[in-house]
Amino acid sequence: MTRADRRSAPPAIVLIAVLAALAATGLAGCTGDKLPVAQLQDPSTCKDCHPKHFEQWSGSMHAYASDDPVFLAMNRRGQRETGGKLGDFCINCHAPMAKQFGLADGASFDPEALPPAARGITCYFCHNVDRLTRTHDNGLELANDQTMRGGVTDPVDTSAHHSKYDQRMDSNLNQSEMCGSCHDIVVPASINGSHDVAIERTFVEWQGTFFASTDKQGLHLTCGDCHMIGSRLEAIADAPGVKARLSGFHDHGFPGIDLALTPFPQQAEQATAVQSILDPSIRLIGPVATGTMQPTGGICVLPSGEITVRVDSIGTGHSWPSGAAQDRRAWLEVIAYDDQNNVLFQSGVVPPGMDPEIVEPGVFGFWDRALKADGTPAHFFWDVDRFADCAPSGCQLHAPAVPKMDVSRTARFPVGGVQASITRVTARFRFNPLPYAMLDSLIASGDLAPEIRDRMKTLEVSKPTVWLRSTSDPTTRCNVP
Repeated sequence: MTRADRRSAPPAIVLIAVLAALAATGLAGCTGDKLPVAQLQDPSTCKDCHPKHFEQWSGSMHAYASDDPVFLAMNRRGQRETGGKLGDFCINCHAPMAKQFGLADGASFDPEALPPAARGITCYFCHNVDRLTRTHDNGLELANDQTMRGGVTDPVDTSAHHSKYDQRMDSNLNQSEMCGSCHDIVVPASINGSHDVAIERTFVEWQGTFFASTDKQGLHLTCGDCHMIGSRLEAIADAPGVKARLSGFHDHGFPGIDLALTPFPQQAEQATAVQSILDPSIRLIGPVATGTMQPTGGICVLPSGEITVRVDSIGTGHSWPSGAAQDRRAWLEVIAYDDQNNVLFQSGVVPPGMDPEIVEPGVFGFWDRALKADGTPAHFFWDVDRFADCAPSGCQLHAPAVPKMDVSRTARFPVGGVQASITRVTARFRFNPLPYAMLDSLIASGDLAPEIRDRMKTLEVSKPTVWLRSTSDPTTRCNVP
């Protein structure tokens, strides 16, 4: 199907005609009759009444989803390597409205050819959901009407659209099923040629935590409670009759781990938001210090000749890392010094632009080790047959099923008898959102521009934790609070 053929599809004619008319006459704003569906589908329509939501969304990974150069490169390569079997599998989540309008197929996807209403994950796509047909691979079905759904129990029926309360968007009550429908990905056997493979399991992971509980013993936290923090007493729309509600305004930046790799709005704000959600996601927690009830800072230098570092992700509502965990690279960097600041031991010291497992094959790191059917590493999801066992560090840190469950892991580093000379130890987690080996492969195949590689930066998780011999507990040689 050519681009002209796609644009000739009936839904596309209606959409493009309406958008052209809007360009000539201006937006209707929040006055007059209810806006036509095609106008409500254009995110720029929303900014008249929801300017802050629009600004936040405009720099989000939802808005960037169909423009992401790595997504585009992987889709191109996947189409070739699967002989077209990939089809619209990627488009279904990265440009769901384009698929609905019949404006794109997977084989010749070009976001530049799409109108704004069809690019990325739009306002209408989330706020017009009528029902869920499955819990993975985008099972969201739209009503395609003039009603916008939300989590406010007493919505105002504006002149722009009808308004309706939907429990699935109420952070106090929902079960994260709308987010989960797109953030759990199962590659079907029709693509990998063998069997279904669940490569992203964030929703399933959350369902197994105590955060998903709705009883009085649980602490119910949804995806939105962390990734759409609502903490402002602020009206959610600049329209007549809309009042401010406590925590009624939910942030629409949706920070996670990924950042735009090409010029895009709100990049500084997104980077700050990602850091704010990444920093508390994992911590170093050690044994309880002698004579206190407080855990130590997670680092011990033992007389037996070993440095131990205990890490925990108990406050995170899913495994760590999550999502495309086979593509993440999170690892622990530990450096020990003597009193002259000489390095006596180090692990996980990775130069910029390199993958940790290449620099140090035994690095204490967290990500899914994806394998092809022949047992060799898989860099692309359509090649994944299974995941390897990940001892000793583990593929992921799992989120707790009950509040008091210990989900920590301890890294152990033999230091070869220099423990008595160690006076300072620093430990920190570092994070590459994507593996450089995958980017290099996409560049080599001509699917990704080389400059994209240099735009991906290693993130540091929080500040380094420091152990000092002078202030450590002399009975355990562990940090003290």
